[in-house]
Amino acid sequence: MAAQYTLEDLQEWNQRIVELVKQYGLDPYPQEFEMCDHEEMLSYMVYSGMPSHYPHWSYGKGFEKLKTLYDYGLSGLPYEMVINSNPSIAYLMRDSSLALQVLTIAHVYGHSDFFKNNFTFKTTHAEYTIETFKAHANRVRHYVEDPSIGLEKVERILDAAHALSLQCRRNLSIRKQSEEEQLEAKLDESKPILDAFQSIHRRKEWVAPDLLKVPPYPEEDILIFIRDHNPQLAEWEKDLLTIVHQQAQYFIPQIETKIMNEGWASFWHKRILEALELPQDLRMEFIVRHTQVLCPSPGGLNPYHVGMKIWEDIERRWSHPDPEEEKEFGPKKKSAVEKLFEVREVERDSSFLRRYLTEQLVRDLNLFEYQARGNDQVITRVADAESWRAIKDTLIQNVGTGTTPAIKVEDADYNNNRTLFLKHSHDGRDLQLEYAEKTLQYLQQLWGRDVALETIVNGRTSLLCFAGNKLTVKPES
Repeated sequence: MAAQYTLEDLQEWNQRIVELVKQYGLDPYPQEFEMCDHEEMLSYMVYSGMPSHYPHWSYGKGFEKLKTLYDYGLSGLPYEMVINSNPSIAYLMRDSSLALQVLTIAHVYGHSDFFKNNFTFKTTHAEYTIETFKAHANRVRHYVEDPSIGLEKVERILDAAHALSLQCRRNLSIRKQSEEEQLEAKLDESKPILDAFQSIHRRKEWVAPDLLKVPPYPEEDILIFIRDHNPQLAEWEKDLLTIVHQQAQYFIPQIETKIMNEGWASFWHKRILEALELPQDLRMEFIVRHTQVLCPSPGGLNPYHVGMKIWEDIERRWSHPDPEEEKEFGPKKKSAVEKLFEVREVERDSSFLRRYLTEQLVRDLNLFEYQARGNDQVITRVADAESWRAIKDTLIQNVGTGTTPAIKVEDADYNNNRTLFLKHSHDGRDLQLEYAEKTLQYLQQLWGRDVALETIVNGRTSLLCFAGNKLTVKPES
């Protein structure tokens, strides 16, 4: 059934929402909206909302999967999609009701404000987003259409690059040193330290640094390292690695702030719609829709629900300070609104949860920890006085890029035969060897020689070596 409203109705509601957005002190990008049907929304979902994107078979596969699930009623569609660009672009479902459109528009402005003001997005250059993705798409299509390159060669590189794309720097606000700066730092580290205690402390023996070692320090950006240190790669191959790396860096902030971002948008859409004095029929539907969005996920984690509860708790605690807290930590010097905007600007999910997920919230959210035992899921921890911190730590470990193993390049000439040697920063979770084997195979393909990865397997330091199209696991003595 067609929605019973006009484009003019949406423009009028949007104007009223914009006035409240300004009144509350939100600072979003200029906003553009596009109406789309379910098939167009499926396409935007596959391409992460981008109007232009380079072609790859995985996107077609993703579209067919989503469409099949949707056609059989096994999966729904998002009410909206909004991308981090300036101006920001949001997609609205054409068949949504008026109440749902109003809620969605308010939600979009919350996201746009977060994109513009959270520190993790400062490196994404939102004003160039659309042009950058379009340029990437044009370059990839140019390589596909080049008779000397072609689709098969392009997709072979993209397959490998996609598998390694998240093996990159995660805190983009920290400036990366050039190799020259790293070498200078290496020299400074090796110099003997002269201080007031040298008369009673033995001077550290000077050891000449290995200035020929590549890289001087462990390198997180694996695709860029391969691009810069594999002389066998053609220029078009290097360009494809650059494109995949740059697009991964664009999406890292969204991965790192999912709970904060969705919670922030939900917090403000609720505040805005409550202030709009909706007609009774729209208000009733808003309550239903809002409850659906914020409904806890059985056996999972709803970022909208968890994020909004934490934002509401921050507002409550700074609006009505706890005397016991003030006695221990001192008086709160910021108003609730100032604190909300400060947190929105300077945190990411891991720090957000570490600082503001309290013991009471862990209980209120009914968080618990479970593990698979055979065919059953067994609860191993509940939010009691002894276990709530462990539950919180587990949650922090599994948000953002925490589920992606942290692996760095240690040596590009391991054993003096150009084997690429990497180390896994083990955090108590072993690598899944099936995925490790496939990823190391892609890594070997891009590097052109053997690769070796040091990790811990079943509590023992081991070396995963991929050579001759075969993975071997060698426990170290």
